[in-house]
Amino acid sequence: QVQLVDSGGGLVQAGGSLRLSCAASGGSFSVYTMGWFRQAPGKEREFVAALRSSGSSIYYAYYADSVKGRFAISGDKAKSTVYLQMNSLKAEDTGVYYCVAAPWSSTYRDSGNYRYWGQGTQVTVSS
Repeated sequence: QVQLVDSGGGLVQAGGSLRLSCAASGGSFSVYTMGWFRQAPGKEREFVAALRSSGSSIYYAYYADSVKGRFAISGDKAKSTVYLQMNSLKAEDTGVYYCVAAPWSSTYRDSGNYRYWGQGTQVTVSS
């Protein structure tokens, strides 16, 4: 059973930065895609970023258009941990951020693709 523990959220002013972490256990992460979704109050959960490992040290990163150029996803396979560096934060980035994991699929932007979810970490950006 895969378990995900996400952390690193907080309150930050617009233009600031935060780094989220997701520590995973209980799975073979060489074949998993890990990533992040977020949910703002009153809105549906949306894809943020995903990281796919080829099984070696090569990673492929995918981003939502709304965060491209501002957010960066990275992974440390030895620690089974994925990070989301968020820069130039905007008020519209506010929400609960969830770490996710699943075997790779071309439907990686679909929340239904992910069987494993972290508990969520709150990110609040004040304008």
